[in-house]
Amino acid sequence: MTTAPIEQEDDAMLVRHSEVADDHQPTEVEMQREGANELDSQSVDDPVTTKFGWRIENFSRLNTKKYYSDVFVCGGHKWRILVFPKGNNVDQLSMYLDVADAPSLPYGWSRYAQFSLAIVNQIEHKISVRKDSQHQFNARESDWGFTSFMPLGECHDPSRGYLVNDTVVIEAEVTVRKMFDYGSYDSKEETGYVGLKNQGATCYMNSLLQTLFHIPYFRKAVYRMPTTENDLPSTSISLALQSLFYKLQHSDGSVATNELTKSFGWDTYDSFMQHDVQEFNRVLCEKLEVKMKGTVVEGTIQKLFEGHHMNYIECINVDYKSTRKESFCDIQLHVKGCRDVYASFDKYVEVETLEGDNKYEAEEYGLQDAKRGVLFIDFPPVLELQLMRFEYDFMRETMVKINDRYEFPLELDLDRDNGKYLSPDADRSVRNLYTLHSVLVHSGGVHGGHYYAFIRPTVSEQWFKFDDERVTKEDIKRVQEEQYGVEEELPQANPGFNDAPFKFTKYSNAYMLVYIRESDKEQIICDVNEEDIAEHLRERLKRVQEDKEHKKKEKAEAHLYTIIKVARDEDLVQQIGKDIYFDLVDHDKVKSFRIEKGMPFIVFKEEVEKECGIPVQFQRFWLWAKRQNQTYRPDRPLLHHEELQSVYQLREVSNKVQNAELKLFLEVELGPDLQPVPPPHKTKEDILLFFKLYDPEKEELRYLGRLFVKGTDKPPEILAKLNEMAGYAPDEEIEIYEEVKFEPFVMCELIDRKITFRVSQLRDGDIICFQKAVSAKDADKYRYPDVPSFLDYVLNRQVVHFRSLTRPKEDEFCLEL
Repeated sequence: MTTAPIEQEDDAMLVRHSEVADDHQPTEVEMQREGANELDSQSVDDPVTTKFGWRIENFSRLNTKKYYSDVFVCGGHKWRILVFPKGNNVDQLSMYLDVADAPSLPYGWSRYAQFSLAIVNQIEHKISVRKDSQHQFNARESDWGFTSFMPLGECHDPSRGYLVNDTVVIEAEVTVRKMFDYGSYDSKEETGYVGLKNQGATCYMNSLLQTLFHIPYFRKAVYRMPTTENDLPSTSISLALQSLFYKLQHSDGSVATNELTKSFGWDTYDSFMQHDVQEFNRVLCEKLEVKMKGTVVEGTIQKLFEGHHMNYIECINVDYKSTRKESFCDIQLHVKGCRDVYASFDKYVEVETLEGDNKYEAEEYGLQDAKRGVLFIDFPPVLELQLMRFEYDFMRETMVKINDRYEFPLELDLDRDNGKYLSPDADRSVRNLYTLHSVLVHSGGVHGGHYYAFIRPTVSEQWFKFDDERVTKEDIKRVQEEQYGVEEELPQANPGFNDAPFKFTKYSNAYMLVYIRESDKEQIICDVNEEDIAEHLRERLKRVQEDKEHKKKEKAEAHLYTIIKVARDEDLVQQIGKDIYFDLVDHDKVKSFRIEKGMPFIVFKEEVEKECGIPVQFQRFWLWAKRQNQTYRPDRPLLHHEELQSVYQLREVSNKVQNAELKLFLEVELGPDLQPVPPPHKTKEDILLFFKLYDPEKEELRYLGRLFVKGTDKPPEILAKLNEMAGYAPDEEIEIYEEVKFEPFVMCELIDRKITFRVSQLRDGDIICFQKAVSAKDADKYRYPDVPSFLDYVLNRQVVHFRSLTRPKEDEFCLEL
């Protein structure tokens, strides 16, 4: 189930009442996401349903903030309704379902329930306000419901019918479901089919996609749509749908629809919006129809779903008749006032008489009495019937859901009564006898709900329920009778009621039916084999599947491996001044090795030699350490005895906090011929420093290299070497700074040249930034004349990246603020 679409301003929020008191209300998107996740983690096992009614007298005179109903029992558990007559910090009636004995329940208790709460309209029961939800009740969240159930003004207005004789009537229906670990349920193993993942509010799309997938002729046509190896599923609807269908056919687990929705141009927001199913079906088929033009599958949509009807106006007193032929891909049938599908078809072809002020203008005959109606020229092989469960109520000036009982047959005969639905031009040799293939169901109210589908893929006796990720076998009663929609009487034995029993309406019912014509069944319910899928598509999707299996295997074996990330001078050169300015490297962008934990580190060095071409004897690795000022620097080289340890032992040494990764810096010294040489011997007096060069004219900071210095040395002793590294004259005047930290503010201090490096508290891994000296008179020439001012600018600037929706990972341009 999903909660109401985001655009509904008056939609109630599903919260426990204590959250409102704490001034915390989850956003509606959060609620939709949670609703979807809760439903996904549950399963139905002999659900127990109880209906409860509550009459509150003297409602307008209630002075209490909270008001509880009597306790009722469902599923062996005690429940009650909680209302806030004056609203729970909102100008709305607030109402929740509450676990009545929560304080006395044992530690760790939990129960799952689906429920609906309603304020009864005592004048017109059908416009009662009802909202549905489900929740995993526990000690922390022992009540759940709607902070904004309905406006207080509407509730207290006697003319509206909700408050009559100062009495409010509340109805509740609670279904307690036994739980099992959904993770242990395997849809493929139990049914042979897999489900579709819900992105937040895409259950309506999932039910339709499953229906289309299980029309094999349609699936085969989708596979035969031309795509190329260069197409991307996120931008090609054809490839995205091919990929989705292939995975539904061959995967062992539920399939994601993200690529398909991205190909529609949807963002995350769209995925949390409930769209109109009929409109979505039409738009999808129109897009596919365009893609199929000029290909071997051109005309498939029309061939499967398109029929034709004739609109006619026939004069009664003169010989004049006007007709217009129109095509349709689905038929909208009235539910209100019709007992079944046949009654709806009768209403569809009902003849209207145009007379009196409504006479028909018949060209040369002038105004004439006439008959107006619709008759069908032909029906399609796959007949989609949209049941008009949602209508506009002019009395309330809002949309309402029609939950009346409405029957639909397993076999639909549209040739009945001598073909009364057919036009004179219809081909009577075609037998319009249809078999029910799919029933798409909506559970909930007009503001939101949950969608799922009952399908019999081979039009056999066995039905299946496709409910997002979960697929289950179902019997015909669940498919047919329980989806008719029906009012049920509340039993007399009900606390707080002495009058006639109330009726509870079943809010789960069919809203779309799919029939397949018997004479076309063999052609439509055909076999779909590997050969029906283009070779490049098969290979591509197999690679995707293999990659998925590989990642799954890696995840399962993750406890046997560790990740080693190795940073080198080359990484610092590439990143500093481009991707980063502070510290030395982004470890997510360096060479990564996946190594068995038991591998000796000296063997890992051989892996590095293979990958990087650096002989083992020329490698020296340094451990990184996070300092108290939150900087991350190379701290010390590995000792010889440490290299004899396993990778796992070394990782434990380097990470005080449990971490799956081992981060290292690889020191490689190069000789005059730029070939690796053995690393120099390091004593306690030697300090490894890293150097960055700043150019105030170009406003550019780059990595220059590293040096070992003696702790007893002073800065002037390395100035000539720094000038050489920078390409400056040996006697160029330069300023040197230590980059200390950058959070929460930049600390970059000028180094005192008169004291030693050790006295300046420099240590292994420290960073020195230097630049040409800038005189006081030249400082105004530059925006940021020295290293500290430049780093402060970098830390505080804001860069806005502008990207095209078609290329969301590429910057079109950037604006610096």
